[in-house]
Amino acid sequence: MVEYDESHLDRVFHALADPTRRALLERLAVGERKIGELAAPFPISLAAVSKHVRVLEQAGLVERRIEGRTHYCRLRPEPLAEAEQWLSFYEGFWSQRLNALEAALKADPGGESTKGERQDG
Repeated sequence: MVEYDESHLDRVFHALADPTRRALLERLAVGERKIGELAAPFPISLAAVSKHVRVLEQAGLVERRIEGRTHYCRLRPEPLAEAEQWLSFYEGFWSQRLNALEAALKADPGGESTKGERQDG
């Protein structure tokens, strides 16, 4: 398995755990946006959106630049790729396990136990 910085992955998954932050990332996937534009469709305050953006920044998923009083945000997809690599390892693990279970179930089509389980009745 590839080695990962666990604390970094923790921050990425923490950031992705919130539906508002995922929606912010989706909006940023289109391109750079001013923080006000980013906040517009959400029924929360600009300060709340700014806090969400800060969590995304700490995870490395968003980069903010400031021009005068205007804050611009853009998506940084690299941490998403790292998280996807980590998940793909476990996808392979679970695929193997589920394939083995499927094969076992097909080998015993009657669903009867081969270990002599106690039968109620």
